[in-house]
Amino acid sequence: MLSNTPAHPSHAPRFWRDERLPFIEARTIADGRKVTYTRHAHEHFSIGAITRGRSYYHYGDQTFQISAGTVVLMNPGDVHACNPIENEHWSYHMLYLDTPWLTDLQHQLGFSTDQGYRPFNTPHTQDTSLYHGLLGLYRLLVDERAELLHKQSALVSYFSEVQQRLNPSLAPVREVNHKLERAAEYIREHCTEALRLEDICQAAELSPSYLIRAFKQYYGLTPHAFVVNSRIQFARTQLRNGALIAEVALAAGFADQAHFQRAFKQHFAATPGQYRERLKPSANNPHWPPATRPLNG
Repeated sequence: MLSNTPAHPSHAPRFWRDERLPFIEARTIADGRKVTYTRHAHEHFSIGAITRGRSYYHYGDQTFQISAGTVVLMNPGDVHACNPIENEHWSYHMLYLDTPWLTDLQHQLGFSTDQGYRPFNTPHTQDTSLYHGLLGLYRLLVDERAELLHKQSALVSYFSEVQQRLNPSLAPVREVNHKLERAAEYIREHCTEALRLEDICQAAELSPSYLIRAFKQYYGLTPHAFVVNSRIQFARTQLRNGALIAEVALAAGFADQAHFQRAFKQHFAATPGQYRERLKPSANNPHWPPATRPLNG
């Protein structure tokens, strides 16, 4: 992962990018009073969230006053600029997305492949779901401890929501439950590995946008949540067989023991240590480790 995060001054931009996700870059400005732009355009698609204060948003021949809670969008080639209002303190997060990636997602969501990129006609919105979704996506992307699959899934999910809310297609998505089951089986078999979204999609012969949306409808969990759940079930079996917690965390595919502890407690309302303690020999449970047997739930 490559980043540029200067300590001083506070108004300097901070950039994030990850070589595993080469199609996206993020940027945050903590104090926009010191950052001004001339009108310009990008080759990529841009989307941002105003997190504090107000600013001018010059878009084409229009000028808007935007404030915290606003999401701004710029199509490739759209001339724009955002600048402070009378030295008011304002801040924002921006994501820059390669146009071919977004175009491919649009096609997966039902647009004709002959159409190419379909531009948005909404330069800004105060849709609360898109705003908070963008903040959450930004936090996830810059989290160095978050798994690649989690980030990939969140990107597809969020930009599918942006598309459906602001630029929808009426084309239906075909249901193929047996392919979803194939995806789930692939996850179960490989849950302890560093899974990538494209690996799951290839195994199930599904597009990323369909998989992310339909998998949750079918199983009640996102693919990433399903991975974590499968890892916890694997870990539970290992703990029942007497394995050490640190070894289980590594074998199950967690980044570290602390991450494993948090996930396990979320699933069982007990830490791995508490779970192991309950399984130790006692008057009512003289056998340790217990015999291995199929587990449900």
